[in-house]
Amino acid sequence: MKLLCALLSVTLPLCASAALAQVDPWEFEVYPAQTLNRGMLELETLNSTSAIGHQGEDGEYGSNHMYRTALELSYGITDKLEAAAYLNLAHPNGASLQYAGSKFRLRGSLFDQGKYPVDLGWYAELEWYRVPQFDENELELELRPIITRQFGRWEIDLNPIFEKPIFTGPNRNHGFEFGYASAIYYNYWRWMSPGLEFYGGAGLINDSDPLNEQQHYIFPVVRGELPGGVEYNFGLGIGLTRGSDQLIPKLNLELERFIGSIFE
Repeated sequence: MKLLCALLSVTLPLCASAALAQVDPWEFEVYPAQTLNRGMLELETLNSTSAIGHQGEDGEYGSNHMYRTALELSYGITDKLEAAAYLNLAHPNGASLQYAGSKFRLRGSLFDQGKYPVDLGWYAELEWYRVPQFDENELELELRPIITRQFGRWEIDLNPIFEKPIFTGPNRNHGFEFGYASAIYYNYWRWMSPGLEFYGGAGLINDSDPLNEQQHYIFPVVRGELPGGVEYNFGLGIGLTRGSDQLIPKLNLELERFIGSIFE
């Protein structure tokens, strides 16, 4: 309970003082500071459904009953640097499966794991949306500092998110938006461990939206490793504001394999 209070005490004040960044519904995932080892290849699929969502407005697709999947390919360039590419697909209510966008990112860790009281990392991503019904901003930059802390079996991961449309789109002249992805896990069994994940967006840093228009979610989750080395993360997201979808089941699956270094 003390650990949960500590996590909330860090996350919620940031939400109150920051401002509307829409939560990325293709990526309900919290990143630790540790990256893939050199030569490791990871295949991952991130899936979610807005079981109780919103209707579309101004030509955009509504989230209600929309199924989304992101296909991710990550590779460990070094022991402290990885690169990844994503393909985002969506099945809007009453429509066929559609291409929604692509993402490309680098993620790094700053120190050897456990060397300091907290493990630190960084994350930089370009998001490219070619279908305006999903996102009116064609190109966006996302930056995240990553903080991880281990307390025995307990693990806390904090990902403050700073996002800005660049070059094109109606919001390209706006400043950075603020969001967050954070989690607390109790790593008890390798095959199944419980946790809580928190996601949210509060808006432009210098122009906060009213709380009822922001998006904030809490996900009770279980995660672990299945036979064959497939890791999973299953959760049920509960929207905490009127601007949030009210119920979002999610399932992330990933498989890692060593293929060797391709950069000498």
